[in-house]
Amino acid sequence: MSSTPTLEHRAPQHPFYLEHMGRLYDRAAGQADEPHRHDYYTVLLIEHATGRHVVDYQAYPFQEREVHFVSPGQVHQVLAEARPEGWVFTFSRDFLAENNIPESFISNINLFKAFGDTPPLQLDPATFNRLLDIISQMENCLSPDLTYRERALGALLQLFLIYCNNTAQLDTAQLDEENGSICILRDFKQLIDQQYASWHKVSEYAGQLHITPKHLSQTVKDLTGKPAKEAIQDRLVLEAKRLLLHTDLAIKEVGYRLGFEEPLHFSGFFKKRVGMPPSAFRSGRKLL
Repeated sequence: MSSTPTLEHRAPQHPFYLEHMGRLYDRAAGQADEPHRHDYYTVLLIEHATGRHVVDYQAYPFQEREVHFVSPGQVHQVLAEARPEGWVFTFSRDFLAENNIPESFISNINLFKAFGDTPPLQLDPATFNRLLDIISQMENCLSPDLTYRERALGALLQLFLIYCNNTAQLDTAQLDEENGSICILRDFKQLIDQQYASWHKVSEYAGQLHITPKHLSQTVKDLTGKPAKEAIQDRLVLEAKRLLLHTDLAIKEVGYRLGFEEPLHFSGFFKKRVGMPPSAFRSGRKLL
């Protein structure tokens, strides 16, 4: 019988939720949160904090005036060494749908990364104050007596993310929803998140997208700097790390869950990508 995963998977209690980080810290009596994953998007607006934010095993020390973005499915943990000053808000996919905000907007604005490095966005004082003002307006809109409160929150959410995107100085082509290459990349990323445990070959994704494997790989490389095969393997490695560290599954069961029929194939793949076998990674990281 397989062991039961222990990693907590949190579903949204509200379509949109806003809270001051200091109040969350007080309610937890300063105790660190356990690593967990969400079914919703999370944004941290940091005014001042000490400690670090760990997202998919990458630690980002807190600094003044920054924004952190966490995608659904990512494992994260806030480790605050003192009472933080800042805000956290979350929103669900249902909230996006109910407010006619296409998920392509979230994908193309390129602030939320489903996997890979997700460093925080540094803000200049003027932009930080602008975002803080939006947070204040969000707080006012949470009143149950406000007519069209959900629409107001949806509009403020988009404005917040647009200001963040402008600060990030992203290539404006990333926002062009009519650009064929951008659409391919967006759909490819969505497919990876859905099928990474079943499809390990570029040809499987290319077939679903009705393009050739060569076209897919070149398109992904042109836009991200890495070929499609590497993007698929990155997602497999990330999920392997999550399962190794946060579940009691045997290593061979982790491999089976990720679509490897032979345990040796999984161990060989993991060692080649990470530089150590799964057993060493699990024991070494749990000692940290």
